[in-house]
Amino acid sequence: MERNLFDTGHQDFRAMVRDFVTTEIQPHLPAWERAGAVDRSMYVKAGDLGLLGIDIDEEHGGGGVRDFRYNLVLIEELCSAGAAALTMNLSGFNDLVAPYLSALATQEQRRRWLPDLCAGERVSAIAMTEPGAGSDLKAIRTTAVRDGDVYVVNGAKTFISNGMLADFVITVVSTDPSAGRAGISLLVLESDMAGFERGRRLDKIGLHAQDTAELSFTDVRVPAANLLGEEGRGFEYLMRNLPQERMSVAAAAVACMQRTLRNTVTYTRERTAFGRTVADFQANRFTLAELATEVQVAQVFVDRCAAGLVAGQLSPEDAAMAKWWTTELQQKVTTRCLQLHGGYGYMQEYDVARDFLDARASTLYAGTTEIMKEIIGRSLLSDGPRPGPAR
Repeated sequence: MERNLFDTGHQDFRAMVRDFVTTEIQPHLPAWERAGAVDRSMYVKAGDLGLLGIDIDEEHGGGGVRDFRYNLVLIEELCSAGAAALTMNLSGFNDLVAPYLSALATQEQRRRWLPDLCAGERVSAIAMTEPGAGSDLKAIRTTAVRDGDVYVVNGAKTFISNGMLADFVITVVSTDPSAGRAGISLLVLESDMAGFERGRRLDKIGLHAQDTAELSFTDVRVPAANLLGEEGRGFEYLMRNLPQERMSVAAAAVACMQRTLRNTVTYTRERTAFGRTVADFQANRFTLAELATEVQVAQVFVDRCAAGLVAGQLSPEDAAMAKWWTTELQQKVTTRCLQLHGGYGYMQEYDVARDFLDARASTLYAGTTEIMKEIIGRSLLSDGPRPGPAR
């Protein structure tokens, strides 16, 4: 399918990213999957090529290009190579962490944090989810109590991507528990602060090269200078950035489906049964036709939403639509493709088995499918503007 989303600059960037993924990621992926984490040197190599902080200003070590299409290219190349786990390492910084720093960090904070993060010398994470608070951010219990020129932080976070490697963690805290969402703030914790502890590395069913951990904070004294933005406006900041995070997840889902379907078409043309290839059976061709059509439809919608994001016109509702639709479709595509592989689809040595396991998280993180539908449904029934197609 012809895609009109990209220009020559994006295509040149894609060639560079593809070379990086081929030489610096794919050969090491099995070892990283066994270790449960990537090697820190990968971040440095990505930083050297300008793959970290694409839209951070050049003065502070970034690429200075505010264009989500470059982020999209990076996501697509990682997923196409079977390295979906690494989207949370590289795109996790570009789409989850960097936007907060770009929008909220003071000049002093930019000078202090951004050069090392963009160079890959420090690893970042964002800590929202808690053992008792997932999608309901208003229910967080990690507290930050002001004590002179520091905040004293106590609490715990879980399901934190890059939690084992992270030196720098944007942490969602409650600075006023009695105020609900109006008491939520963003505070940067650094791993060398006393009382900052990493718990166990979580044992996931998929995305094994991406480390996911528990974090705990016991009387961590965080300088007030590490407050990101204004106290009490954290919930507002989170809501503002979630559409880009959800577009990142949606883009990854489509790119992963494209890879799974492409590999499955090749397999069905080569594998024989009853004297014919698997693709020779009409029922199987119909299945492939249905999946290919649905994936193309998803690609078109994601591209339209990406164009809307670049233009500053993507609504939270459209982002929610893209996120839930593509990630639920990903479950269908990987399941049906695995079935077409027969017994071999159940073997971990086949890409489709790993794709199946990796895909399962996509309907859960960045807001569950149910939360996405709630966002859309509330908007439809509100008195405000109705959601429509991204333009």
